[in-house]
Amino acid sequence: MLENLKKWKIVPVVAIDRVVDSVPLADALSAAGLPVAEITLRTVAGLAAIAALADQPDFTVGAGTVHTVDQAKQVAEAGAKFVVTPGFNPKTVQWCLENEMPIYPGVSSPTDLETAIEFGLTVVKFFPAEMIGGAKMIKALQGPYGDIRFIPTGGINISNLNDYLSLPSVVACGGSWMVKSDLINEGKFDDIKRLTVEACTMAGRSFS
Repeated sequence: MLENLKKWKIVPVVAIDRVVDSVPLADALSAAGLPVAEITLRTVAGLAAIAALADQPDFTVGAGTVHTVDQAKQVAEAGAKFVVTPGFNPKTVQWCLENEMPIYPGVSSPTDLETAIEFGLTVVKFFPAEMIGGAKMIKALQGPYGDIRFIPTGGINISNLNDYLSLPSVVACGGSWMVKSDLINEGKFDDIKRLTVEACTMAGRSFS
């Protein structure tokens, strides 16, 4: 999964309201060269959307906004390939590690990073990135936490994307600007594809 993150550079973070929009969304992202999405559990359709995308060929679906062990179990059963949490819940992290589910828990401080190290984690989510110091904060953390790699998420968009990706400790960025709920709800999948191509190009990604 780490190698995929390095290749993708961007992970679309999706709050989806209708399961029927799942496959068209995946098709748009794949057509833009970014066959991955973190489907959050912020909406009632989230879990079913994960299940709908789990069997899509050559597409990787993960689960975001996972708070509890029960939710981790549910998304694993639905077919999620990775789990992302907004904060660091030791019980959820432990369950994922014991069940060989890649997990990227949210961290926002050196104390959180110390806990991540205790669990043997080397890749974490940095959230909410822009609100807690942004790229400058990550750069400051690189010294004492040189073995940790970050997936900054929160407030990232096309204008500051490369501020993060230029840092050696950042493997990918999470973002929702190319997959906003209103675009999905209005069926504007061509716009989603265009914005995703733009993001991939800005990140130095090749696409087809």
